[in-house]
Amino acid sequence: MRLHLVDGTFELFRAHHAKRPPHRAPGGWDAKATVGLAASLLALLHDEGEAVTHLAVAFDNPIRSFRNELWPGYKSDEGVPPELRAQFDAAEEATRALGVVVWSMREVEADDALATGAARFGEAAAQVRILTPDKDLGQCLAGQRVVQVDRIRRRVLDEAALLARRGIRPESVPDWLALVGDDADGIPGLAGFGERTASALLAEHLHLEHIPRDPAAWPAGVRGAAQLARQLEAEREAAGLYRRLATLVRDVPLAESLEDLRWRGIPRARFEAWCEALGARALLAPLAARLAARDPP
Repeated sequence: MRLHLVDGTFELFRAHHAKRPPHRAPGGWDAKATVGLAASLLALLHDEGEAVTHLAVAFDNPIRSFRNELWPGYKSDEGVPPELRAQFDAAEEATRALGVVVWSMREVEADDALATGAARFGEAAAQVRILTPDKDLGQCLAGQRVVQVDRIRRRVLDEAALLARRGIRPESVPDWLALVGDDADGIPGLAGFGERTASALLAEHLHLEHIPRDPAAWPAGVRGAAQLARQLEAEREAAGLYRRLATLVRDVPLAESLEDLRWRGIPRARFEAWCEALGARALLAPLAARLAARDPP
């Protein structure tokens, strides 16, 4: 049994920016991102086929969490196009119309819900597949039991692949992001620390607090080690904050059990009504043979 955990906010933004025709609901509002999200989830259900047995989609609603209290520059709703921000609730309804469990996050983030789902259900599932390219989810990888799926690049990242690609283990991912930064989340990182330097240090020392203060003890080949060591020493407190921002919460109080996440097919009446309301009946034609005969209980 595979558990699929989807970053719904990423999928919604991807649909908004996709090169596809605009779409307005009968009510006149911009529904391009919402309909695109539904189409993307339908493609996932088609591509993964019978492998999709348990499924949840997590959303940021709003894009603000406890991390904004820790760091004013952390990502928020500021700068989100208003026509996209107006579709957050509609995107969740579209997902429910497909018979899929929605995790709507407010105080914490969608990524925290995904991390919690992977931690809570990882032992029971044959595999947990986290569908997002976000680098911070790399901290959740565990062998081939918990993997990350980048649907855009059609790439699966497991623990061995992370080690081969970045030279670090999952537990070092927050430390790595603290050093190099993460533009997507508004984490600045430390000046001068590129990906190779951060990987070299953490491959050997695992966490920030284990990196020696003496640059002579750093791995050979790190350029400008003396200057970087001074930089790290001066900004250890800031680096610790950035690591906290990048560390995902794994105990979000999700209400559902694993059985609650079982996907029982697309509920015919609800999905048809949703398509009618959004003016998206074109999504129905390819699904005629696959729609559930009746709504699941």
